[in-house]
Amino acid sequence: MIITSLSSWYHLESNQGHTDFQSVALPTELWYLLTGLQIYISNPSKQNFKLKKSFWIRFSLVLHLQLWKKYLMELLHHTLDNGIRLVHHRTNGITAHCGLIINTGSRDEREKEHGMAHFVEHMLFKGTRKRKPYYIFSRLDNEGGELNAYTTKEETAIHASVLRDDFEKAVDVISDMAYNSVFPENEIEKEKEVIIEEINSCLDNPAELIYDDFEEMVFKGEALGRNILGTPGHIRSITREALTAFIGRNYNTGETVFCSAGNIPDSKVIRLFQKYFGSIPEKNNRKNKSRKQLYTPSTRIETRDTNQSHCIIGNIAWGYRDKRRIALLLLNNILGGQGLNSRLNMSLREKRGLVYNIESGYNSYRDSGIVTIYFGTDSQNLERSIAIVNSELDKLRKTRLGTMQMHTSKKQIKGYLARGYENYENLILSLGKSLLVFNKIDSYGEICSRIDSITSRELLDIANEVFNPDKLSTLIFK
Repeated sequence: MIITSLSSWYHLESNQGHTDFQSVALPTELWYLLTGLQIYISNPSKQNFKLKKSFWIRFSLVLHLQLWKKYLMELLHHTLDNGIRLVHHRTNGITAHCGLIINTGSRDEREKEHGMAHFVEHMLFKGTRKRKPYYIFSRLDNEGGELNAYTTKEETAIHASVLRDDFEKAVDVISDMAYNSVFPENEIEKEKEVIIEEINSCLDNPAELIYDDFEEMVFKGEALGRNILGTPGHIRSITREALTAFIGRNYNTGETVFCSAGNIPDSKVIRLFQKYFGSIPEKNNRKNKSRKQLYTPSTRIETRDTNQSHCIIGNIAWGYRDKRRIALLLLNNILGGQGLNSRLNMSLREKRGLVYNIESGYNSYRDSGIVTIYFGTDSQNLERSIAIVNSELDKLRKTRLGTMQMHTSKKQIKGYLARGYENYENLILSLGKSLLVFNKIDSYGEICSRIDSITSRELLDIANEVFNPDKLSTLIFK
């Protein structure tokens, strides 16, 4: 097989589907790096935990021109007759990573199904037609590997990291969990208590809970606004029949991607992909996830027994298909991104010592999005901190960035992008997500071109729209 220049494709037809070979640098969207998804990760051998905002993946700040060659990647694409797609990244090293991403999350739940998508994810570990739970856990754990899963508002994923020689075992287990789970009644009842404890853990963490409550306030009455975990009442009402009905209605082969990375021959990757996923029956019930923009700005103050006051200020924003999204990501990074030199971190923490945690974030969904500014502070400093945040927003609305500021900000975000792909486990999930929702993976050069094309005028216009004082909502725990 010969890989040619960027954006060149080779197409190979076979009776098992079709294969494409692509040479690119990096994935289309800075998915987990820049959008700050809410993710609930389940590891049955460890305490379940939830990671917020940009904390799942943290990256440093350096980019040089030489990275163009360093990060040039060769990607293997293949599509089965049932519609399941594959993207594989060839790497060196002795470890391999793989995952299955299904385009179903908590926003696909009906009102009575609140918490169902996350419950299904837990139950995938609880037994299949050929494995009891212990053997699911042990299959990779005994080899020094790791098996995990997560649920977001729009997708469910199972992923694994193993030694290269154990790659087939990982593919086998993931396929078995996704398509042969049996949902034993006794395991369902036990897992209800586990998830209720997970809910209680979240309720005990105001810095985490406030995000859920704010999205519920902004997307009021919509599935997108409901938290991922559900409520104890909804969890206790879940039945085996309800679980299988939810899967039958939402899990589609045409909206499923298998992603992997490792030093494994292309022929072997395709053979294993066909072996473990080729016999899955085709099912493509397309879902309409569009929503009506019914947002009404509001302010809510709740009394909580906490040592700090917690505050979120934010607004609705654009979905991930909107062309303005990349510019908003850049603007968000300037305001309160992960850099220590972000405006909010400098103003509230470094100059005045008012906060420990201060950050802004932008979560984009299929048809909508949300921008947030969060901080925790002593109750005596709450009003002053809010005033400083509003002052920084006012600067973004009124003052265009200079040439040097634009150059530095773009270089910083390019550095995040490039450094993000040092972690192959995170990389495959980003590749898979890009393929799932865009059906393509752009080159690093194309992404950088989008970033470089952003103007200071665009950032000013976006700041005036997204951070319009009349459109902002505020939630305070004090």
